[in-house]
Formats: sequence, C-alpha cells, structure tokens
Amino acid sequence: MFRLSDGQVVVFIGDSITDCGRRDVSPPLGNGYVKFIAELIAIRYPSLDVRIFNKGISGNTVADLRDRWHDDVLVVNPDWVSVLIGINDVHRVLMNDHTAVPPERYEELYRQCLELTVERTNAQIVLMEPFYISTDTESNSWRTKVLQMLSHYRAAVRQLAEEFKAVFVPLHELFREQLHYRHADAFCPEPVHPNAFGHLLIAHAWLIAMGW
Repeated sequence: MFRLSDGQVVVFIGDSITDCGRRDVSPPLGNGYVKFIAELIAIRYPSLDVRIFNKGISGNTVADLRDRWHDDVLVVNPDWVSVLIGINDVHRVLMNDHTAVPPERYEELYRQCLELTVERTNAQIVLMEPFYISTDTESNSWRTKVLQMLSHYRAAVRQLAEEFKAVFVPLHELFREQLHYRHADAFCPEPVHPNAFGHLLIAHAWLIAMGW
C-alpha cells in the first residue's frame, strides 16, 4: 500500500543530486529523481493530490542542511521529509577542506535535523543512503578512498533510520547490485552525479520503499 495520502506535502532536501537545476534551468522540481517521483506518482495514481517541494542545493553538506532546516523544511510543515546528503561531506574530509564534516559530526548534525522534524512537525521521514557509483576498492585511487570513507556515512544514515523509524532507501547497495550487470557509464558520467537512467533508478527505489 502506497504510504502517501491525498493532500500530503513532501519535501525533498539534499545536495546537487537532489537540486538538479531546480533553481535555474529546471524549476521547480529539477530534472532528476524528484521530478521522476512526481511524474510516476501522477501516472500510477492520477487522482492523488500530493504537493512536492524540491529543496536541494548543489554543494551542500549536512551542515548546510542544518543551517537552513527551519526555513526550507519546518516552515513548509511537511507530512514527509526525504533526505539525501553525504557525498560532499566525504569529499571535503578527504580534501582536508575547512568546511569538512567528519563522520561523527555528520551523524550529530543529521540527528539534529531529524530531532527538529520530530519536535516541530508531524512529518514522517525517508532517509536515502548516500552512494558512489564505482567498484574501485583496491587500487588506492581517489575513488577507493571515497568508497572507504563513505562506508562510515552510510552506516550513520542506516543507524539514524533505525533510531527514527524512518523509511530507508539503500541506494549504494542498489547501484552496487546494478554494477554486477552494467558498466557505471550506464548510470553516470562520473561516480557522483547520475544521468537520467541513474535518477530513474533512484526514483524507482524511493517509490518501492514507499509501497508504490
């Protein structure tokens, strides 16, 4: 049974993977998984009136989400909040950037966002696993290091999903399964930003997790 009900409000928040041009070339939902989710819901449930907001901003870390959580999530008073964040946090730690968010801080700030959601709204939560579309785990390349570091962030999201009884969407595991059968180029020009097929895969996984 599909978890969304008539009249509900859904907020998607995250980084560039969620943004997908929603603030410039493809308003208001972008041209990625959020748009596909909205369209697939309309196709299967044409009478269902669901309001969808895309609040993704390219380049964001979980610290950025925490800073704008009130204005971009709480003020909307959503029935559902869907979060996908983490790959920029990983990259900046590996680059020793001053805006880096290490795993412990990532989990702390992420938890703050979810606690605010529970305290200030009646929203249910969907947590999407951060992913990296590569199988390079042994060559000591940048991609190897990203995958190794990402495992800590993925574990944090899974833990938070259990803690907050959220719907969990295992995106990294999904792409890893697909890479047994298809080359990464089928889903992305590089490991971070999916192409249309990759975004459709994300949208489908989200919908299946929601009982579509």
